[in-house]
Amino acid sequence: MNNQSMEPIIKCQYFEEPLLQFADGREHIDPKIGISRYGPKSFSPKRKHPDTVRIGFIGSADTIDSAKSWLKKTSEGVLCDEDHVEFPGYMEDRGFFSRLIFDQDWNGQLTQKEIDKILEKKPKERFEFLLEILEEKLDLLSKKDQPPQYIIVALPDNIYGKCKGVDYRDQEKGLVHRDLRRAFKALAMKYQIPTQFLRQKTIDGREKDDPSKVAWNFFTGLYFKAGGIPWGPIGLTPGTCYVGIAFYRPLGSKFNSMQTSLVQAFDEHGDGLILRGPEFQWNSYRMNSRSPHLNDRDANNLINIVLDRYEKEMGQTPQRVVIHKSSTFWPGEKDGFKQALGQRVKKFDLMSFDTRQSHIRLLTTSSYPPLRGTRFMVGDMDFLYTTGFISELGQSHVLHVPSPILITDHVGQDTPRETLLKEVLIMTKMNWNSSRLGGKAPITLRFSDIVGEIMREIPSDREPMPQFKFYM
Repeated sequence: MNNQSMEPIIKCQYFEEPLLQFADGREHIDPKIGISRYGPKSFSPKRKHPDTVRIGFIGSADTIDSAKSWLKKTSEGVLCDEDHVEFPGYMEDRGFFSRLIFDQDWNGQLTQKEIDKILEKKPKERFEFLLEILEEKLDLLSKKDQPPQYIIVALPDNIYGKCKGVDYRDQEKGLVHRDLRRAFKALAMKYQIPTQFLRQKTIDGREKDDPSKVAWNFFTGLYFKAGGIPWGPIGLTPGTCYVGIAFYRPLGSKFNSMQTSLVQAFDEHGDGLILRGPEFQWNSYRMNSRSPHLNDRDANNLINIVLDRYEKEMGQTPQRVVIHKSSTFWPGEKDGFKQALGQRVKKFDLMSFDTRQSHIRLLTTSSYPPLRGTRFMVGDMDFLYTTGFISELGQSHVLHVPSPILITDHVGQDTPRETLLKEVLIMTKMNWNSSRLGGKAPITLRFSDIVGEIMREIPSDREPMPQFKFYM
């Protein structure tokens, strides 16, 4: 009898790069090429297309002027080298087929007196005072007879450099770290106007990225925040609600045992919403797990909150629910999710992923990395390359050696694993804040850390906005 253990069998499968939909139902795999050739999805037929966008600014006289000049020039289009796609512009007759509108009445200027007063304060007071001034400017702009639809915050380098983050000790919260962008995003939600920080290094051309790439990302995000739909997914199952569940801690080291659940939910068109779930206690040491987990009651409650809000926002109950999570499902979570879902929807699947694993990879015989869309199975382990070489374009869109995500858990028998993985690949292309062809994580989990950091800044007695454009 041979006592040697058998080598695990490796099986491979390839999923073709998912197509995206643009204006007039035209299709392409690449967001940049699709928009360049056909225009954004909501342009034709007209659905949420912003023909014009009123642009407001907050900054000093010089930074407002330079930011406005950069927008005007860049919106005309940006040439590129052979490694990038030319940016066609943000104009009425090309690119995003929309027009930017500027007016002095939409400028919230930081005076020299205000700038001097900010700089003379100590770090914590300086950070909080700048936020107060930014809110005053935002409040005034929001009360105009015709307020701007999108506000750019263009701070001078010396202000941004001294205020971009602060660490301090609070008597009630303990050690606290705050980030200016995240704190302002949370604050700005009250005024329901999307915002964007525009750094001086971007305006001056000191960014490391190619200018065309910078323009693509900036204006794709602007179009989405203004209400447009840059592109749509093809291949997601109709009537499905895709849910990403994550957790975050409140501000301050004294709340290390407190967790708050966070939900990102999307329909088959890519429309999404963000929800803050209930707080709960989690002791990592006692539970022997750094990753928080819900008990059955909290899991049940969370899913009912999601379905209630989904019905309110989307006007219908989903026929199918797919839950994504970045940690495995503990027994209580499985029971709570299954009980709540079983009472309200026909089909559901629970999936968890490890998007950070890098110890298991495929080695190719060529000089190119593995193909994006490659699935391989080693025994009971299932992996999917969501980054890598894109055969349809003959390009690799990552600068590092790509690693696959690992499917760490799957609960449910309602959908074949192959279908679920194809849906994951599609959802890596649904980041409307960037023009990248795809990211490593599906959109259900892509922004969980970023959104969680902004949620930490929103007081528990204030309802956060559900729309993604306020977090991007």
